Amino acid sequence: MAVGTATLADFLEGGVVAWATERQLELVGEALGKLRQAAPEIAERVPNVHKVIGMRNVLIHGYLVVNPRIVYRAATEQVPELIPVLETLLIELAPPGS
Repeated sequence: MAVGTATLADFLEGGVVAWATERQLELVGEALGKLRQAAPEIAERVPNVHKVIGMRNVLIHGYLVVNPRIVYRAATEQVPELIPVLETLLIELAPPGS
């Protein structure tokens, strides 16, 4: 995730780290939204899939109400919990021989 080792104080200053983190969260939310449309039973295996997609929608459409503290918390606390789940799904769903 783009937040790297930035502290909350650094993140709240905005700039490249904050923008990149928001973009990464947008991409994850978009991908999970597409997954939910194509294979809802698989998407439901992702913890808080609806919240991830909802955050994407706020980041894309509600930029005036984005709370950077919530974005930071999601990037530093919640995304790391999603990574093993998503990695497992990628392995399970990979075409044979890939």
